[in-house]
Amino acid sequence: MMNKRCYYEVLGVSRNAGPDELKKAYRRLALKYHPDRCPDDPEAEARFKEASEAYEVLSNPEKRSIYDRFGHAGLQNSGYRGFTSASDIFSSFSDIFDDFFGFGFGSSRHSVPRGEDARFDLEISFRDAVFGTTQQIEIRRLIVCPSCRGSG
Repeated sequence: MMNKRCYYEVLGVSRNAGPDELKKAYRRLALKYHPDRCPDDPEAEARFKEASEAYEVLSNPEKRSIYDRFGHAGLQNSGYRGFTSASDIFSSFSDIFDDFFGFGFGSSRHSVPRGEDARFDLEISFRDAVFGTTQQIEIRRLIVCPSCRGSG
């Protein structure tokens, strides 16, 4: 695993930075390193991802508390994996536009966060692949209790 830089260092803010200071620092870096502004610079894309991940953690009070107490290892043990896809990054960037200008990139601030995609491997015959088929599958999944929000 690569060593990650301190999220406060990434954003260039102090450990006691408030939400407005975090947002301002992230916005500055996101605009500077956005892939659309630097399409041929892989370093800029990496910095954009790093800044987006730092902002995602530090702007969330629960994740920030875990990070402040345990660092990057605490986030790994809590199930936070960082950004795994472009949609993760751009959803964070969209939140900034929503906060500043009242709009994002097609997402609503009030929408439920999307979880991981479910995956199911199913073997079918060549004939079914060519002509089509309908199969019934059963997938078990965990849900968060609405009354306690999974806290027990």
